[in-house]
Amino acid sequence: MSERIDTELADGVLTITLKDEAKRNALSRAMATEFVAAMDVAESDPAVRVVVVTNTGSVFCAGADLSERLEDHDGASDPLAIFSSIRRSAKPYVGKINGHAIAGGLGLAAALDISVAVEPAKFGFSEVRLGLAPAIISVICLPKMRMGEASDAILRGKRFDANEAVRLGLINQAVPAEGLDDAVDSVVADLMEGGPEAIAWSKRMIHDIPTMAFDDAMPYAAEISASLFSSEEGKEGMASFLEKRAPRWSPRSDEM
Repeated sequence: MSERIDTELADGVLTITLKDEAKRNALSRAMATEFVAAMDVAESDPAVRVVVVTNTGSVFCAGADLSERLEDHDGASDPLAIFSSIRRSAKPYVGKINGHAIAGGLGLAAALDISVAVEPAKFGFSEVRLGLAPAIISVICLPKMRMGEASDAILRGKRFDANEAVRLGLINQAVPAEGLDDAVDSVVADLMEGGPEAIAWSKRMIHDIPTMAFDDAMPYAAEISASLFSSEEGKEGMASFLEKRAPRWSPRSDEM
């Protein structure tokens, strides 16, 4: 039984809810252990098509557990395991950010494949004001940001709202609190229309290709393309398009 997270699987969607409100859902060692265990289950369970990460309370995630880090200076592996699991996963992760996301919490929101936040949520790189640097989360956040804007946000350490987080490229959408469920449901519905193998390869491609030289990227992309065109999933997708029906993986196929 997890003490710091809840998990619920329904209709192919696994929802992971951070619920350690006493610690503002900080990324403690215990939180990270439970979180990664839930992600391992999601990765190994073929019934899971999409993972949604959300929270209880007013804070999505406050970042590192500072009380732990004062006693143990080797805690960087805690959030690192979470970020690595999200990046390596073949399944799409959707952030349902129903509260503030500060420091490592901002990194978590940015690490998820698609994140939607409530407009009142505050974000920020607060590390410099604690005599620290956003070192781990910079690996996640800097590729999403322009250098000048990254300098302003990181060096000043100020908080900003969800709409500014969208403008900076850190999350995808900011919505009124009453619109969060509908906005996330819309994202999930779109993801469920994609073939699972196609989603997995597309996610990998999104991260890999920008880091590759053109002459390396083209044969890599061609191999992915050929593999999917010849796969059972690709054949089913093309056939369903030509036959004007929903593919087998689509929830709409149950309505046929």
